[in-house]
Order: sequence, then C-alpha cells, then structure tokens
Amino acid sequence: MRHTPSFELTDPDEVARLIRENPWATIVSSTSNGLVASHYPVLIDDSAPAGTLAIVSHVGRPDEKLHEWGEHEVLVIIQGPHGYISPGWYDPSPAVPTWNFVTAHLYGVPELLGPEENLRVLEQLVDHFEDRMPEPRRMRGTLENSEYADRISAGTVGFRLPVARFVAKLKMSQNRPDETVARIVSELEGEGPYSSAELAREMRRANPGVFDGDV
Repeated sequence: MRHTPSFELTDPDEVARLIRENPWATIVSSTSNGLVASHYPVLIDDSAPAGTLAIVSHVGRPDEKLHEWGEHEVLVIIQGPHGYISPGWYDPSPAVPTWNFVTAHLYGVPELLGPEENLRVLEQLVDHFEDRMPEPRRMRGTLENSEYADRISAGTVGFRLPVARFVAKLKMSQNRPDETVARIVSELEGEGPYSSAELAREMRRANPGVFDGDV
C-alpha cells in the first residue's frame, strides 16, 4: 500500500475498531504453489495481552492446507467504508475525482486451534452476529443445534493470528479545506448515485475539527 504520511492510521485501537465494524476479511498467502486468497469473518481476540492485537476465526477444510497454515506469514486485509468522490463536490478549481477509504493490512503467522478452542471461537462468531437479531439463534441454543455444531465443526480449522505488524490508511479528504469536506459529507448523506451514509460517518470521525465531534 502506497505510503502517504497524511493518511496513515497508526492507532491500534482504531484498527481494532475497524476490524470489529468490518469483520469480513481477505486472507492472502504466498505458498509453495503460488498465491492463495480466501475470505472469512474474523473477530478481535479479547484475550490478547494489553497493547497487542490479535484476531481469531476459522477456515473450512482444506483451506488450512492450501494456505500452508502456520508455516509462514499471511496477509489479512480489512476493508472499511469506501466510495467515489466526485470533483463536482469540490470548488470550481480544476480537479480530478478520487476514492475515499479506510483499510488495514495485518501481518502474522496463524496459530492453529485445537478442537475445543475452535468450537469456542465458532460459538463466539455466531453470537457476535446473532446478537443483533430479534430472536438470536445460538449455536448451543438447543440440544439439536449443539449436536449439529459439534458434527459440522470437524470440517473447520480454527486459528488465532497474533498481528506482528499492520499498515493502515485512512483517506477521508483530510487534505481538503473544511468547507470542501463538509460539502463532500453533505453529498454522501444525500440521495445521489454515490451517496454512502457509512462513508459519511467515517469522514465525520476523521475530520472532527470540521464537525465539532459530531460523529
């Protein structure tokens, strides 16, 4: 990812927030057979030591072999809200369009989980997403559900990824005049073809001086 100091995101807490709010990850490995990519939901590992960042999840067999899981470093890409920014939203001066976004690249060597811990992580994943439902379906909600989960979990391999390092970028028009930032957010919150309420919220968060902390 191109190094742009004005858009660097270096706060681990903000990266953790990005992961929590955008848990669908792309996992990339450089293996003995070439590049391999997969997509899975991930969770922050709250048991990680203070000051460190780790994620947990699972892959479906045989992805753990295709990725040569645990043998080398992998790249996990987290993509937050993003969208097209029209030059028509700037002032009348000549300008070109751009794309605003927030993303993080996480690097580390995955640690394989045993069957019991894998089940625990699977249950955490289910609870994380079902908590928003009016009538959550828990993995252990009924005896039948629990027995089914125990059987199907054999087709998955759990992992923990301690993040050795990360590179993250938050590009939310911070280099533009305040009035331009406000105009862009107004357009994103409107009803045009490139409106995006999620991107508008991220822009408000990234430019607190413009919006007086109104996120």
